[in-house]
Order: sequence, then C-alpha cells, then structure tokens
Amino acid sequence: MENKTGSFIAHRRKELGMTQRQLAEILGVTNKAVSKWETGVSLR
Repeated sequence: MENKTGSFIAHRRKELGMTQRQLAEILGVTNKAVSKWETGVSLR
C-alpha cells in the first residue's frame, strides 16, 4: 500500500528546508511521530 500522506508530508517538509525535529516542534509532537507519519508506521 502506498503511503501518499507520508510522502506528501516528507516532500513539503523538505521543500521548506525543515528537519523532522523542526516540524515536530511547530506541531507540538515528537520528531519520532513525524518519522512514523512519513514512513507510514502510524497510519496503519
């Protein structure tokens, strides 16, 4: 199954020149949560 949501998050984050940690701080979550979203681990 393709992870379109995670791919979108990763693509936009990289376009903005942000690290997972920076995005996590803005959203009020951990960088591990962002990683799980991008890899699709927490979307199943």
